[in-house]
Amino acid sequence: MIKRNSKQNKSRLSGSNMNQDQNENMDNDLHELFLEECADIYNAEQQLIKALPKMAKAAESDELRRGFEEHLEQTREHASRLEQLVEQLGESLKRKTCQAMKGLIEEGEEIMKEQKGTSALDAALISAAQKVEHYEIASYGTLVTWAEQMGHDEAVELLRETLQEEKSTDEKLTQVAESRANQKAESQ
Repeated sequence: MIKRNSKQNKSRLSGSNMNQDQNENMDNDLHELFLEECADIYNAEQQLIKALPKMAKAAESDELRRGFEEHLEQTREHASRLEQLVEQLGESLKRKTCQAMKGLIEEGEEIMKEQKGTSALDAALISAAQKVEHYEIASYGTLVTWAEQMGHDEAVELLRETLQEEKSTDEKLTQVAESRANQKAESQ
């Protein structure tokens, strides 16, 4: 949910820092949908901030543990960027529960319990983490497209940066899986 401040919107609309086309692109259903998706992925990032330390602690490989710890810092930055871009649009972000991320995290926790003490633990953690990354890639990709459509240029820049980081994390997870985790799981 997004809480829109009509006074703020009226003053923003009369401001000189935005052209009329951009203003018009903020009073339509796509803009509302964009803000709803921002609220959804913001909550997803918040949930992930809580889940990543558990995943790092469960990881057997130092490389995977470090990867989760690095991504935790990135995830905090992703949440901060979302706050920044919504503020730049003169909106306020109201949190809502991202059910998709909630389910992915629950599945990851289940996998950690099932694979604890096995040689497949890291491979299972990577699988769970990549499901999360793919969800985030899809969400941020959609947000980039919508922001471009509406001419929200500053938002596009912030969202693209996050999208690239999510893709990079996914690639790193694949590298760890292929170079170490999958082989270890197969050898036992």
